[in-house]
Amino acid sequence: MKVVYKVSKHPLADDDEHTYILTGEFRMRNIIRIAAAFSLSAILAACSFPGGINQTSIDNGNIVSTASTNTSNQGYVYTANENDNTISAIDIGTGRVKNIPTDITPHNIQISSDGKTLFAVGPVAHSVAYSSSRKAPKTHEKARGKLIIIDAETLAPGKTAEIEIGYHPAHVIVDWQDRLAYTTNSDENSMLVVDIVQKKVVATIKTGAFPHGLRMSPNGREIYVANVKDDSVSVIDTRFSREVARIPVGKAPVQVAFAPNGRYVYVTLRDENKVAVIESASRKTLTTITVGRKPIQIYVSPDGKYAYVANQGTTTEPDNTVSVIDTQKNIVMATITTGKGAHGVVLSDDGKRVYISNIADNTVSIIDTARNQVIGNVNVGKGPNGITFRRSNLTKM
Repeated sequence: MKVVYKVSKHPLADDDEHTYILTGEFRMRNIIRIAAAFSLSAILAACSFPGGINQTSIDNGNIVSTASTNTSNQGYVYTANENDNTISAIDIGTGRVKNIPTDITPHNIQISSDGKTLFAVGPVAHSVAYSSSRKAPKTHEKARGKLIIIDAETLAPGKTAEIEIGYHPAHVIVDWQDRLAYTTNSDENSMLVVDIVQKKVVATIKTGAFPHGLRMSPNGREIYVANVKDDSVSVIDTRFSREVARIPVGKAPVQVAFAPNGRYVYVTLRDENKVAVIESASRKTLTTITVGRKPIQIYVSPDGKYAYVANQGTTTEPDNTVSVIDTQKNIVMATITTGKGAHGVVLSDDGKRVYISNIADNTVSIIDTARNQVIGNVNVGKGPNGITFRRSNLTKM
């Protein structure tokens, strides 16, 4: 049986290293690899499942396979799954996974500071990527994307609110007081400021070309925005809602990450296979560090000693590594093998675990930072991109 699709480029896919959303009409060949079927009953017969992620476990078809871990293996991880229009919620303590349907194609996701609310952004969902349906969905006119707000504690299907934003919303962050959300709009070269209480856009701030990842400084006064198509980072003053500087960094910056003390900002340079290091006081690039192929997201440990870089590779040749940067020496001190197409990265609050969304094999890898080793992989929705972590002392799923 042949399946017919139409291909729409992912917002970041001006080269071939990113995933594609398939919507009906054009014939696609050799895009989807179909894994050989295997017997779930055979796995069940071979293993015992006492629950939790300490052992191999299965929940609703989601297979979790890990080595033994310690008590820091707790909390909740959420992924934005572009290829099936869902958000996956992982209970790290039990290994349970829930997939929540949405009406957007979610690219990025962020938890609020109080851990009670999830924010996800993406274009309006017109189809599901990697669909196996015989009848391909019809195409639609271009529509503005949405910011959707979900109760993280109940995870009820649907959303508590949705706000219309830009045509190609990329990433979202929330301020430390959970009053304002900020989203990048790649097609409009801007960042939007959203009042969470009023549930409306209250400001539009111009950035560089094709803004993508963004992060807020520890003191909340500035936001750094990676501008993919003009090789720069915009510095936004949050008090006056305006761009106050634009820093040249290198080719195709995708995401930024602040050191906990705010002194340095680390920027992934997708087309150079490097990370740039900015001194925030001088707003100058100090050096660059060579990492893996096509680095996408980056996250700095709570103690500021390490930066973890997800190296995605290309669509045809996904990378499967995370580079660990020693931020004191500005060198890569370890390279960790993960799932295919390592894309998103987030750390637990205590810095003992790193979670990586693997866009090419629909998993999340769990890394023990003491050993710099993957201790587990969790099956999630299709095409996981953005990823966020919630501490465990809240209502369970």
